[in-house]
Amino acid sequence: MATYVQYEIVVVNLDPTVCSEIKKKRPCLVVSPNEMNKHLDIIVICPITSQSKNYPTRVSFDLEGKTNWIVIDQIRTIDQSRITKTIGNLDDETIEKVKSVIKETYVD
Repeated sequence: MATYVQYEIVVVNLDPTVCSEIKKKRPCLVVSPNEMNKHLDIIVICPITSQSKNYPTRVSFDLEGKTNWIVIDQIRTIDQSRITKTIGNLDDETIEKVKSVIKETYVD
């Protein structure tokens, strides 16, 4: 099993889903810490979408020349077998924004 790194962008098959959950195969951001990713078969991700409004729980960034949003309001735990490949990493500025929104949304 591959070891995934926090803030790495991976392609994940999110189906099957129910109701309003983001579906299909899409890029996702790994948010679980490296220690967890190394030792557990599960991983915590945030889906990424190219279709979004500028919500406070979403962080915009450039992916392959297009604006995309990290959907922090749909953070979820998945089995690592759903990951099909790794496609990149976030830049430091976007990582800081993601950390801030996660903290604001789930901690404070």
